[in-house]
Amino acid sequence: MTTTSVSKGCFVFKPKAKQFKKTLDAEELFTNGSEGCESSKDRFRLCQALWNNMKSETESVQDGLNKKILDSVLEFVKKSATSFLSREEDWASRMRASEIPTAALVLGVNVTDHDLTFQSMTNRLQQSVTPFVVSVQAKECAAVKHLLQKVLQRLMGINVSVDEDEEEASANVPQNRMPCSPSTLCDWYKTACEKPSGISPAKKRRSSEMEFPPRPPIVVIFRDLEAFSSRVLQDFILICSQYTQQLPLLFIFGIATSPSTIQRMLPHSVTSLLCIELFQSLSCTQHLATIIDKFPFKTSGKVLQVLVGLFLYHDFSVRNFIKGLQFSLLEHFHSQPLSVLCRNKQDALARARQLSHQEVERIRQLPSFMRFVEEQEPQEQVELLTNDEHVKDVCQKLLKGLRQYHKNFFPILRCLHVLTSSLPKYPLGKQIRELHVTCLEGNVWETEEYESALQLLRLLAKDELLTVLLKCVEILKHGKAKKLRDALRQLQDLTDKFQQLDDHSAVEGHVEGREDDPSSGQGIQKKTDLFHLQKCLLQMKDSRRTKKMSPFELLRNQTVEYIDSLIRVHLAPPESQPLYEVCYYTSSGTLRRHLNATPRTSIQTALNHPYCYLQNEALRNEAGAISNAAPDICIVYKLHLECGRLINLYDWLEAYTTVVTATKEVDPDPSEKGKADEIRHARFIRAVSELEFLGFVKSTKQKTDHVARLTWGGC
Repeated sequence: MTTTSVSKGCFVFKPKAKQFKKTLDAEELFTNGSEGCESSKDRFRLCQALWNNMKSETESVQDGLNKKILDSVLEFVKKSATSFLSREEDWASRMRASEIPTAALVLGVNVTDHDLTFQSMTNRLQQSVTPFVVSVQAKECAAVKHLLQKVLQRLMGINVSVDEDEEEASANVPQNRMPCSPSTLCDWYKTACEKPSGISPAKKRRSSEMEFPPRPPIVVIFRDLEAFSSRVLQDFILICSQYTQQLPLLFIFGIATSPSTIQRMLPHSVTSLLCIELFQSLSCTQHLATIIDKFPFKTSGKVLQVLVGLFLYHDFSVRNFIKGLQFSLLEHFHSQPLSVLCRNKQDALARARQLSHQEVERIRQLPSFMRFVEEQEPQEQVELLTNDEHVKDVCQKLLKGLRQYHKNFFPILRCLHVLTSSLPKYPLGKQIRELHVTCLEGNVWETEEYESALQLLRLLAKDELLTVLLKCVEILKHGKAKKLRDALRQLQDLTDKFQQLDDHSAVEGHVEGREDDPSSGQGIQKKTDLFHLQKCLLQMKDSRRTKKMSPFELLRNQTVEYIDSLIRVHLAPPESQPLYEVCYYTSSGTLRRHLNATPRTSIQTALNHPYCYLQNEALRNEAGAISNAAPDICIVYKLHLECGRLINLYDWLEAYTTVVTATKEVDPDPSEKGKADEIRHARFIRAVSELEFLGFVKSTKQKTDHVARLTWGGC
């Protein structure tokens, strides 16, 4: 193997014992540098408790979403195990003896979320069906012998020999190692089924709590089917098909893209050996909508838009979305001292009564509180700006109002989504997250999309409108706020009127009313001269303008107007609420900078301005200047910016030496000078190698003593 790098070598520097420092725990890392140090420990405990609640809630939601597909897979495995136990002479009449039951599990492209699903599946299989469950990944199965080795090792719990020539290697295999072959697995399985002691200790502990069938199936889970080599899969399936009479094998394929992947990777001669059943999980977008709906932590519209954007345009990973929310939660409690009030109602009110003078001053500096003060009477403004005790009392009322706002906001938001998600072209979005972002960013009723949605609601038929109203009634039944109960009664009255409305009589009355209407066309048939025809047409035109609305149309307009009033009252953006900064994280720029990293920009910033990261005063210099106190790679990087497409290594080294030795006025001894030159040469080569590793330069065959520059410009 050859390499085209500038230098070759490996240098190991073992740290001394005194260099090891005591690691800081999470609380110390949180309190160091946080704003409002007097309450940082309290905020850390609040943040930790809130995250633990959010984590448990999220896991329960995810388990509930995966329950249906996991139950289906579990039932499939049980049925396959029962079929294997019952097959004797009549097995061939129902299924060919070489067929292996296979569950094709389509999980979606959010690969990072699959770990939790497979872990839950493995646990449930081991708890209720079989102790013999093996999960393998493509990165550890480059060849079929490695795949066999992993399966045998994880089933048997001992080391397995993977020598290609097992006959020659059998004499050299230690006693604690066994040859890697399916026959070894057959022997072990027979022994394990006859003697419980044959089961590996880990599986023995799991199986001791419950009874399994006399011959439990062996389940092999291929977690990332697309990443496996087609040749490896084909060989493994062909080998296993020869042992289906001795081993109750069962496969589970984890598929990220499409079920057609199986036909693409495996020929018909191999797929014919599998009895495949397809299972489809929920889409990641539906999963995300449920998670957002259940999360108690609040974010601004821009923050939620950043998180959703990363989800939609990067990995579709709900797990990474939750990590982004976790970072937002941590950053909010770390950077906002008043987040100490972000807790349950009684604790928040009690903490508000104990605010210090510094915390009261922070409340006065909040933009939302300033707007609240400006709206008050002059005497009240003086009290709010001078009396700390009065501010504490008002703060308690504002916290109650903020909590009441949240109780009303989310049920009305769901009602608006139910009303508009079935409209043509989805004017306010198909997913609730789209509507949520719109409501967080501003007054939703001021948008053109909202006006379009109301116009479409005024055109709905009775059955369609009644269906969505009944859904809204079900949503409001779970609301506990007084205003929601009033809205519930009003909507129930409207739905009762719709149900009591006699369509037949309404239509009949409408037709009778139109019999004398010139628009019926009877006048046209009676009169044939041009004057009367023109007069009749004018009457028809006027009658259309002043047409009397039917009872259904009146009731429909009344319903839409009432819904519009609810939205204008309860769906105001959070910025309109005083003290919203206590509960909402709004720094979308910080979140984007941490989660949506730009490596090239960060690397070039570090190389151009090392002070930004090292915080060393000696590195402060004017723009364009090169300090000899900077790290070698920064000096070499800045010098390479002054060169063209090809860089002469000798000239580069001379320039580097000039910068490094710029402040040295006394010439060293000749004996020391040669040693110093060697050290500088080694430092230069190491810096160039690092630049090559980062992708700024590369070796070139055009000139042996030159390197080629791969970038343009400085930043």
